[in-house]
Amino acid sequence: MRHNKPAYRNHWASIWLCLAFASCGCGASISIVTLPPPPATFDLLPVASGFSFPLDIKQPNDSSGRLFVVEQGGHIQIIESNGARASAPFLNVTGLSGFESGGEEGLLGLAFHPQYASNRRFFVNYTRRISGQLQTVIAEFDASTTNAEFADPTTQKILLIVNQPFDNHNGGGLNFGPDGFLYIALGDGGSGGDPLCNAQNINSFLGKILRIDVNSAPAPGKAYAIPAGNPFVGQPSGLAEIWLYGLRNPFRFSFDTSTNFLWIGDVGQDTWEEIDRLTPQQGGANLGWNIREGLHPFTSTTCTQTGTTLTDPIFNYDHSQGDDTITGGFVYRGTKAPALAGLYIFGDFISGRVWELTQGTSGNFIHTLLVNTAAADLSSFGQDQAGELYLARYSSGTVVRLHQVGQP
Repeated sequence: MRHNKPAYRNHWASIWLCLAFASCGCGASISIVTLPPPPATFDLLPVASGFSFPLDIKQPNDSSGRLFVVEQGGHIQIIESNGARASAPFLNVTGLSGFESGGEEGLLGLAFHPQYASNRRFFVNYTRRISGQLQTVIAEFDASTTNAEFADPTTQKILLIVNQPFDNHNGGGLNFGPDGFLYIALGDGGSGGDPLCNAQNINSFLGKILRIDVNSAPAPGKAYAIPAGNPFVGQPSGLAEIWLYGLRNPFRFSFDTSTNFLWIGDVGQDTWEEIDRLTPQQGGANLGWNIREGLHPFTSTTCTQTGTTLTDPIFNYDHSQGDDTITGGFVYRGTKAPALAGLYIFGDFISGRVWELTQGTSGNFIHTLLVNTAAADLSSFGQDQAGELYLARYSSGTVVRLHQVGQP
């Protein structure tokens, strides 16, 4: 989501025509090299509507074919396998103590436990205000064992509370990694330019992606365990939960189900949006904010860089064409859009455009426009069990599916 500030270049790959003439003149034989197919075209197919400011789309890995839509105001709704909306919310957190929504606050993220089909555990990220203090809450809930359409909010188990100094840059993403640990995205705490230098402060949860273990016995004084491989475990400074730092507002991130790479869409300040791609071995990486914005020095910084090395984003883009709030997506692993196989799909909240990211022969990444829609407010992508991609439109309250024209 755009945070405290109000581009994409269209790069369709060229098609080369190659006609090789074996000989010339009367009776010349002609050998025609087979042409590649024309570039695929894409559109967005309606799936369901009537949602109130949807911010996330998740599937429960239970073979039900359902999608769960997170509404900012405090509800999680279900899209059944036949496309119909369930008659009642799956979860309603509006009655929880201090729950607050609006602006960049509210129910922001959802993650189902990898063994949800058997243990019914899931996790949410929401904001609340207690005695005037805004807080991010990471909490666990249990779905009903007798009614798959319902979860009781009284089963809440709070895992982590993080005080927020400002109302924006709350992040909100939650995902289980291929290692079975829960990853939590938190913004830098808000305002503009990270005035408190949280992102470079390894003793703050803000401006980070955290990694915790919700399956083992809790660490002393905590409601979760700390993975032994976390970069600051056993170090003289640094919070043990931190996996990555130097982030501004990693609103949406995902894991590629094939390579296990972690992909992050980090919302920029005034000029540059960035995409980060990390291997499972890159825990402890400093992604640069607010020393720089994308690949470019952030001239307003007054913060001190932590460590000696910054990890470059694989791609950044500017705001010259009206795209200025990245919405991180997924590497496509479905079958209904074969032209996108293995490509990273992302979008922009402001313009609503959808792009794919490809690594060129020179090693540089380029982005190609897939869908140029006038419908802005692209708040999230979702992926079903088959790897097909869905998009949430914030203002219109709709969920659509990315579709390759000509495919079923």
